[in-house]
Amino acid sequence: MRRFIYWIVLLISFVGFSQKKTTLSEEEYSVLFAKVRLLLNSNVDSAMIVSNRIEMSDNLSHKAFAFGAKSYLFQIKGDSLKSNLYYEKSLAALDQVKSSKEKTKLNAYIINYKGLTYWKRGEFSKALKFYQQGMKMSQSVGDIMQIVKFNNNISIINKEVGNYQMAIKASKLSEKIMNANQGLYTPSQFRQGKSNINTNLGSFYEEGYAEDKDNKKLLDSAEYYYKKAILYSKDLFSNRINAQKNLANIYYLKNQYKEAENIYQSTLQLAKEHDLVVIYCNISYNLGDLYFETKRYKQALVLFQRVDSIYKKNKTNELEYVRSNYYQSKIYKDLGDKENAMRHSQIYLDNFEKFESELNAEVLKVNNHLSNQNLKKEMIDLQKDMSFSILLRRLSIVFFIVLVLGLVAFSFKQYRDKKRINERINSLIDEFKNKTSVIEAEEEVTEVQFENIETSEPLDNSEPLASPSMLSIDEEKEKEIVKKLKSLERKQEFLKPNFTQQAVAKKIKTNTTYLSYVVNKSFGKTFSEYSNELKINYVIDQMINNPTYRKYSTQAIAESVGFKNAVSFTKSFSKRTGVSPTQFAKRLMESESLETIKEL
Repeated sequence: MRRFIYWIVLLISFVGFSQKKTTLSEEEYSVLFAKVRLLLNSNVDSAMIVSNRIEMSDNLSHKAFAFGAKSYLFQIKGDSLKSNLYYEKSLAALDQVKSSKEKTKLNAYIINYKGLTYWKRGEFSKALKFYQQGMKMSQSVGDIMQIVKFNNNISIINKEVGNYQMAIKASKLSEKIMNANQGLYTPSQFRQGKSNINTNLGSFYEEGYAEDKDNKKLLDSAEYYYKKAILYSKDLFSNRINAQKNLANIYYLKNQYKEAENIYQSTLQLAKEHDLVVIYCNISYNLGDLYFETKRYKQALVLFQRVDSIYKKNKTNELEYVRSNYYQSKIYKDLGDKENAMRHSQIYLDNFEKFESELNAEVLKVNNHLSNQNLKKEMIDLQKDMSFSILLRRLSIVFFIVLVLGLVAFSFKQYRDKKRINERINSLIDEFKNKTSVIEAEEEVTEVQFENIETSEPLDNSEPLASPSMLSIDEEKEKEIVKKLKSLERKQEFLKPNFTQQAVAKKIKTNTTYLSYVVNKSFGKTFSEYSNELKINYVIDQMINNPTYRKYSTQAIAESVGFKNAVSFTKSFSKRTGVSPTQFAKRLMESESLETIKEL
């Protein structure tokens, strides 16, 4: 009855419109254009009526669009002959349109309808080729909204052949593009686009679970995206009912049968009221499946028989038809009706083999096409960017030369630095070996008695009255302080933790001011620098003459000479030698190895 009303309205629109002018303004065309695209997958009859109105225009661009839309609408109705006819009429009208950016955009729309037509026919590889061809056109004119549509359709093709990860990736890219270009959409268009994308994502995760039933997280992801789709579909009836139906599928797969049944029942009624035959058939099958699972066989049979009836009448929902016969054969077997069980099992086998062979062939074609497209794109890009490649090659040669020269310069610097370090270390080795010889050759120095040093200033071990720069000490007394310091050095007093300026001044019976003055004048250093140098010189001597000592860790060596931590010790050692303690020890071991080889 509902369809009869649609055709009456269609006839009236033809008569009414034919009596009016046949020229549509661009504003009128834009309104009708948007209506067709909105109704295309939700209400075929209404979309056909609007397309017929556009077809009456004497503008060739308008006609080309109307013919293209009708080619897909006839395919939805199962009329492949008319579908092909209207596609050819669309191309013929388009061919007469003057070349422009708008013509390229329109051509992409028409190609998309052809891709959708092949998708409806189950010829996925052909659909993919048209989508990719249209995508390039849309990209060439910067038609973002159509790029998103093509990307969505490509994701569906990947889902159809089991490439779920590729489908998910494509859909998420579509959503990212939409979010970045939200200003291009009206609020209604944006909600519909987001609804479609989230519904697709939910279905990709749901079907991915069918391939990997151990991964329960896929069901959670599907549920999440279906719920998002429902939120975006509040004023989009067809989208909402589809998302709700799919959410019921998830509850069913999670064994939440009551929740699933409630949603199936409510959406089934809505689909029937709005004459949504494809969705109505799909929900009937899903609910029948649930009743079969919960062993309500009679209720399941009613629904499966309804699926069969819809398929035979409309030639839609082939997959549900094949599977419903599988379940009917099992039910009749359990009920003891062997004749019906045999009949439905034969229907299932006959159609399943045909359906599966066609699907497997399409899977192979799509995957081969995707692979070949990648190779083809690589070759096209190679030819297109040949001049750039030559430039890049030349730049690479220059870069290589610069890199080689840099490596040579770096190697030379490393060699020079290593040579300098070796020279420095050899110099230190000679210095300390000579120093040892001199000490051994010297006569034994009589122990200095630490007596008070007479100065023109009274001794005060706390704070002197004059600053070091204003002091003047008798040369003999100055030599006496130096001699006492040398005595402390020979006794290695500097290794003790209390070798501080205050403690040393007290030990040699002078004050810190005089001590600081003498150290600065005689050694050219502060007392702290003088103390650190003694410790570092001791370490150097030990590392040169004691192989065991050089094997100690830096922290252990630092502590052995009174440094609080390895960092300050390493800093002082490097300042004195030009290398770190580790480098110094390594060089000493290398030197010894070379000497051993020479001796052999």
